Amino acid sequence: MERLLDAHSQQILREYLDHLPEFQEQAKEIYETIQETLRKVGLVVASVEYRVKSEDSLAGKLELKGAKYKSLADITDIIGLRVITFYSEDVDKVASAIDRLFVIDWDNSVDKRKLLEIDSFGYLSLHYICSKKGFPYRFEVQMRTILQHAWANMNHDTGYKSGVEIPIYYKRNLSRMAGLLELVDDEFSRIREELADYRRRVRSLVASGNLDDAPLDGETYRSYLNINPFGRLNRSIAAINQAEIQEVSLLPYLEVFQWMEFHTLGDLERLIKEYSDGAFQLASYQMSLTDLDIISSSVGPQNLCIAHILKRGGGVAGLKHMLDLLNGESDSNEFMAEYLVEQAKDLPFMNVKTHETH
Repeated sequence: MERLLDAHSQQILREYLDHLPEFQEQAKEIYETIQETLRKVGLVVASVEYRVKSEDSLAGKLELKGAKYKSLADITDIIGLRVITFYSEDVDKVASAIDRLFVIDWDNSVDKRKLLEIDSFGYLSLHYICSKKGFPYRFEVQMRTILQHAWANMNHDTGYKSGVEIPIYYKRNLSRMAGLLELVDDEFSRIREELADYRRRVRSLVASGNLDDAPLDGETYRSYLNINPFGRLNRSIAAINQAEIQEVSLLPYLEVFQWMEFHTLGDLERLIKEYSDGAFQLASYQMSLTDLDIISSSVGPQNLCIAHILKRGGGVAGLKHMLDLLNGESDSNEFMAEYLVEQAKDLPFMNVKTHETH
């Protein structure tokens, strides 16, 4: 597109073209520095983007307001970067990291989040104008949430900067949607904080041994597994053949435990206490038929479940359902269930009265 530029603007554009390779190199270097810094501090973001303003874009800017700039150094967005976060509070964490990496031009930086207009949601970015040692040109880093970013793109497509006046009816609807998205952004942050607090409380309950107060769910079960609750039983079983224990994920057993109507971590503790003898007897019988020198870490919880189901009269149907949950539904699970019932029927634990586990 042909641009009508005065001599001053043409000089700025020539300076830009002379330094374009340097801009491209510096943009990539700044981008990589930000990426590495966020990785080191453990801050997970949705994305980090960068771009160098194109010749046509710069020419258009100079055509509109070239007299505003004394030189190319006065244009602060030749290099632009954007960090998109998942949560609103992470914007400030990213900003803190950027502040440590670069020199911030506070007079020209803008915190648009302080705007009060309801329809400004998508433009509530934090904009830092930055500079770095050894590079004479400033650059811009924008920080916003992923919802703010999505809204900005959608609103742009529906008329922003299009040159067409949007009817008040549509503006009102867009404003309502902006308000809703801002509420969603805040709600995500609130839920995240509540979950973090829940995890802290769960870890505290597990560490203190107050397992009856810890409901059995995905979060508590993961914390429980960190204390290796089935380790002692597995080591006893491994000692039968001096076998090595191969660690596998025990997360699939959560669904089995919940099906067995265990409601707290205390219920699992009682399962281990009351059914470890039966689980060990099953393993001893099974391993006496083989020369296994490697066992899975799942053997302990699996045999505990088998012993519990059989002692409570679940029989073949109960064992098959357990195996279906662990392995997926299959006719072979019924044959395995029948085999396990046959194995266990004469074992001592089947003839000993056991207390209820919960």
